[in-house]
Amino acid sequence: MKKILLSAAIVLLSLSASADDKINTSLNIMNPDVRKCLLEASKADGWELMSVYLDEKENIVMIFGKGEETKIYKSK
Repeated sequence: MKKILLSAAIVLLSLSASADDKINTSLNIMNPDVRKCLLEASKADGWELMSVYLDEKENIVMIFGKGEETKIYKSK
């Protein structure tokens, strides 16, 4: 389990730090471990979780902000 979390953290940390309003659906944020790693990695990079909600198709949407920039993650 620790290897999976470490691998997920490495993948998250290797993501580009440049943010735009493009929606990222490459992560399986339906998995609670992936969500936890995303939160930890984003916080370490200075991103603040601004909003989490379920859309009309019951996909999880997570919005992070850092200054004037935003990152949007959506489950598939």
